[in-house]
Amino acid sequence: MRNKIFIICFFAIILPQICYSQNDDFGIWYGLNAESSLTKKLDIDVSAMIRTFNDASKIEQAFMEAGISYKFNKYLSVAGSYRIINNLENNSEFHIRHKFFADVKGTLPIGNFSFSSRFRLQILKKTFIEKESDKVPDYHGRIKLKLIYKIPRFPVNPYLSVESFIPLYRNSSRLIDKNRFTLGSDYKISKKHSVGLEYIFQRDFKPHISDINIISIGYTYRL
Repeated sequence: MRNKIFIICFFAIILPQICYSQNDDFGIWYGLNAESSLTKKLDIDVSAMIRTFNDASKIEQAFMEAGISYKFNKYLSVAGSYRIINNLENNSEFHIRHKFFADVKGTLPIGNFSFSSRFRLQILKKTFIEKESDKVPDYHGRIKLKLIYKIPRFPVNPYLSVESFIPLYRNSSRLIDKNRFTLGSDYKISKKHSVGLEYIFQRDFKPHISDINIISIGYTYRL
């Protein structure tokens, strides 16, 4: 019953968005992750991902990311990371982008559920310059809400999340640039190995409204 309620709530959020979708696309994201604990409170992680678009026929970007996180307690943590991206630009060639992240995350366990909220400061620096404004770093605040249902004595944990990308520069004409809705599940194969599967609906508002449906597949190795 709880799983049914979980799925119904997700589609109650996402269906109104899909009904008004324009310029629909489909992509697949392939990810690899490695995580390790330096201490009880300090973790490091390294990840790589390839993202496709145009009905999963073309690569949009590939990146590698490394980060570190510190857990004050079971309720509050902070993190920082750097991502180097090879991104397909408007000249149909790949160019490097740099992204920097700073996170503050709060988690609240409620029975078999875990609710979390995260604020992420994102800074993007481009190397492909089309106009003068491209030389200026792009700042966004990302707010993410996530609900996980931990099924007792079962290795699969379903979750849903909603994330909004808020531009933090003066000349922005919109309050929100992008929304991302996710329904996913993690399967723990063993102590060190797990796989994840997600369905993501993403709506971009700039330069015009465009939607993409994404299947994300990931593997995580815990050192």
